[in-house]
Amino acid sequence: MDFYAHGGNIYTGHKTPVLDFSANINPLGMPKQVKQAVIHSLDACAHYPDPHCKELTAALSKHYSIHKEHILCGNGAADLIIRFALAQKPKHALVTAPAFSEYEHALRLVNSRISFITLRAENHFAVTEELLPLLTPDLDTVFLCSPNNPTGQTIPAGLLKQILHICRQHGTVLFLDECFLPFVTDSSAQSLLPVCADYPNLFVLRAFTKQYAMAGLRLGFGVCSNKALLRNMHRCGQPWSVSVPAQQAGVAALQCSAYWKQSLALIDTERAFLMQALQQRHMQVTPAKANYILFYSPVPLEQKLKAHHILIRSCENFRGLKKGYYRIAVRTHAENLMLLDAIDRILQEV
Repeated sequence: MDFYAHGGNIYTGHKTPVLDFSANINPLGMPKQVKQAVIHSLDACAHYPDPHCKELTAALSKHYSIHKEHILCGNGAADLIIRFALAQKPKHALVTAPAFSEYEHALRLVNSRISFITLRAENHFAVTEELLPLLTPDLDTVFLCSPNNPTGQTIPAGLLKQILHICRQHGTVLFLDECFLPFVTDSSAQSLLPVCADYPNLFVLRAFTKQYAMAGLRLGFGVCSNKALLRNMHRCGQPWSVSVPAQQAGVAALQCSAYWKQSLALIDTERAFLMQALQQRHMQVTPAKANYILFYSPVPLEQKLKAHHILIRSCENFRGLKKGYYRIAVRTHAENLMLLDAIDRILQEV
């Protein structure tokens, strides 16, 4: 039975190569340095991986100027979301709608009571100060994502600080997913990584998955100064959750500064191009700040695009979104033109 609820499933029902816009992966593909690191690590795969990811943790600490003891690596971001829920066991959590479904999934595993704040289309699904009165003392945990998946909206730094301050006053843990924040060039969207040491109630989630096009390797990390929480999260996972190739790939990825500069330039240009092109085709486009775009189409697209061997992400299974909402990744200009050409052909048939 197929319960898969995400994008990127290129393995089911596709006999020919597909162009995958359904997963928000860096269009430049995996950096050469990362591929080489994976290849060179293969001989070491005869041994168990380092359960504490010491080399990778040291590299992360140096790269982001954060304390080594505040870092926990995992088998992708989803692994750490589930481990957080198992370790924290929130009795009452607040989650936005729409949001990445793994937050709700993880909370359901531990029978948490979940309250939802519905983000409104007329506000471009932005998190606003309307959230503040909902930060009540009975909340154990607040899950936020900046930029949000699937909306691509960031939370202004000033509002995030307000949320964090109120959560600390109430003894509430703020789980902040920043997995797509590196793709954002807007200076108003600032990471909370630098303040993790000052807020034991803050857990920041990051991942290599999309940023370095290594989704198949599975690598994420969390940062939190609450060492007891990190120890419990470590115990809630398998002993060797991060493979040897993944650890070496992460160390190599942090050194790919030229690759990352090129990635940002491409994504900034192509995101603007795609948003304008979709609007010209009478789609309702949510202003995007990450490497993906949420839009509403009055014409069904997902199944018809499959006939053109193109995958996009239908968002009707996101809480708070209706049928007709789609999410597409920002890819290379040639690939984006292929998508638009296929959409044009579908629209001509209507």
